[in-house]
Amino acid sequence: MIDAIAWKFQTGARWMRLPEEYGNWRGVYNRLRMWSVDGTWEWVFTALLAQADADEELNRVVSVDSTIVRAHQHAAGAREKGPRPASRTTTPSAGPTAG
Repeated sequence: MIDAIAWKFQTGARWMRLPEEYGNWRGVYNRLRMWSVDGTWEWVFTALLAQADADEELNRVVSVDSTIVRAHQHAAGAREKGPRPASRTTTPSAGPTAG
C-alpha cells in the first residue's frame, strides 16, 4: 500500500494509471484518504521523526507546498487598475558613424 501511494506521488500520474501490481487504484486512493482523515499519516511521521531524532540522524528540511501558500495579487504581477502605460519608442543613437 505504501509503495502504491509513493508511486503515485513520485510519478504524478493519475490514480487510474496505477500499475496492476499495486492492486485496485480505488482501494489505494480510499486507504490514502482514510489514513489522512484518521491521523495515521501524522502518527507515522511523528514516529519516524522521533526515531531519527533519537538516532541523532535528524536534518531539518522545510518544504513549502504551493497549493496552500498564496501570494497577494500584487506579488503575482497583477497590474493596477487603469490603462497600461504606452511603451516607449526607441530612437537611434546619435553616436559616431563609421567613416
